[in-house]
Amino acid sequence: MDAAGMKTQAIFVSLLLFINAAHSFYLPGVAPQDFFKGDLLKVKVNKLTSVKTQLPYSYYSLPYCKPEKIVDSAENLGEVLRGDRIENSPYVFKMREPQMCTVACRIILNAKEAKEFKDKIDDEYRVNMILDNLPLVVPIKRLDMDSLMYQHGFFVGLKGQYTGSTDMKYFIQNHLTFIVKYHKDEETSAARIVGFEVSSFSVNHKYEGEWDDKTRLTTCDPHAKRTVTSSDNPLEVEDKKEIIFTYDVEFQESEIKWASRWDTYLYMPDDQIHWFSIVNSLMIVLFLSGMVAMIMLRTLYRDISKYNQLETQEEAQEETGWKLVHGDVFRPPTNSNLLCVYVGTGVQFLGMILITMVFAALGFLSPSNRGGLMTAMLLLWVFMGVFAGYASSRLYKMFKGTEWKKITLQTAFMFPGILFAIFFVLNALIWGEESSGAVPFGTMLVLVLLWFGISVPLVFVGSYVGFKKPAIEDPVKTNKIPRQIPEQAWYMNPFFSVLIGGILPFGAVFIELFFILTSIWLNQFYYIFGFLFLVFVILIVTCAEITVVLCYFQLCSEDYLWWWRSYLTSGSSAFYLFLYAAFYFFTKLDITKPVSGALYFGYMLIGSFGFFLLTGTIGFYACFWFTRLIYSSVKID
Repeated sequence: MDAAGMKTQAIFVSLLLFINAAHSFYLPGVAPQDFFKGDLLKVKVNKLTSVKTQLPYSYYSLPYCKPEKIVDSAENLGEVLRGDRIENSPYVFKMREPQMCTVACRIILNAKEAKEFKDKIDDEYRVNMILDNLPLVVPIKRLDMDSLMYQHGFFVGLKGQYTGSTDMKYFIQNHLTFIVKYHKDEETSAARIVGFEVSSFSVNHKYEGEWDDKTRLTTCDPHAKRTVTSSDNPLEVEDKKEIIFTYDVEFQESEIKWASRWDTYLYMPDDQIHWFSIVNSLMIVLFLSGMVAMIMLRTLYRDISKYNQLETQEEAQEETGWKLVHGDVFRPPTNSNLLCVYVGTGVQFLGMILITMVFAALGFLSPSNRGGLMTAMLLLWVFMGVFAGYASSRLYKMFKGTEWKKITLQTAFMFPGILFAIFFVLNALIWGEESSGAVPFGTMLVLVLLWFGISVPLVFVGSYVGFKKPAIEDPVKTNKIPRQIPEQAWYMNPFFSVLIGGILPFGAVFIELFFILTSIWLNQFYYIFGFLFLVFVILIVTCAEITVVLCYFQLCSEDYLWWWRSYLTSGSSAFYLFLYAAFYFFTKLDITKPVSGALYFGYMLIGSFGFFLLTGTIGFYACFWFTRLIYSSVKID
């Protein structure tokens, strides 16, 4: 993409309110930075992360080398919620000027610090750093092919045993070899950074005499061209142990252009699986589409023609099937208020996800913009409140409701209230572990202000507009006395048909779900929003079609209680999603801490509930459209 296009993109995003007051949502990568030889490069440090605990910690929670003054970088809302804590570091070097065996600092561990290091090594924590907005990665050769894969950050240390010993020892990675890849401009001497890699080693550094600022190491000496290339003489983590942190810097010219520098990070070697997922989902859609087409064209056309040709009372009395329940099919359901709230919240979800995916697929929410995706989703959720209010009040008025303010308050507070309660409990657990993942009080206040200051008023605005509109008219009149529902076949049992209905929508997304869970819980990039958007469209179609098919069978068996059933039919896919999340936890994750387990299941519960509201609403509207269509097509006296 050229510079003009990038500037247009940046302006467009800023107009869409993705900008906070204090640097909070800038699009990194919109303005590339040129570096000349000798320019200062400052490495920033980010959180320590572990896939075993899911609890991030600040880099300086361990006794690493510190700069003279620790300065926090401005983080956006999404970064804070992710637990990012970006700070400066003592790792400073000059562009295209290699360094060898530079001493960062020397420390003597006490018993407490040694224990902290051992705990982090036990939990397989990784150190994350950033240079020119590129995360530090460790290149690893894939066993099954020639390509490289990239691991985020390097391990704090490793556990191992000396030859002939059974005692488990802890070794710290105290020597880093940074590799900075740059793309040089042919016309000027300027260069742009396109890669930031590291190799980490554990080295028990030696020196002669007393330690001072001019001490030369014997294990790593640039003058004697003695470099660190292995961990053959590792450094143990023990009380009163001396640790000398050192680093090398290498610069490598690269053919990769600045605009493509994220491609290696986001490379997906297993895209065939995604195509398999799409084909699998399309098969489900084609199967359902065939059934819907058969119902709509053959059965319904025949039914409507037959019903419209009935002339005598005797013939009318003999009629069977869905036309029999025309006097009850639009009778308001029990707990209609709750249905209105659920539908409104589902519309809010649908709007948020649809717009987020469009922007992500267009490249606005790339991983180079840390926290951007979460910030965008949060802001979109708040602004979609107007559609939630509109949808719930329209349905509420159709059900002959009069207290629109009551339904508005329920829509504005029910789902966010449940979410906030779970989030608050989980945050208290994280705070108890002293993790940087705990959301600070100030951020919590911002979230509450977004909810009460913007979302709630917008729900009221939407609700007011929706309630002012004339009520949706039913295509047929509703009888005063409810018709008795005949005994149903076992396969038309509500519980059974609802559970069956959720299988196909879940089947359409479960392969993609694996990659989403992997990116969230195993700290990997997910950037295949084109695939995801296709899968989302397939999900919408599948939810709509399965609900229409089952709704038709239900009405044919003279059961007119379709309102809630239509919502629960496709919504039950969330039940399978939660079951799959539990399966993933026990088979793919190595989480042992109770707090980490509670975090996982707490967040997956929120995700599953959101998925229930989304898919349920899609199914409900499909069935709503279908029943209105078929009952407005027949002549009823």
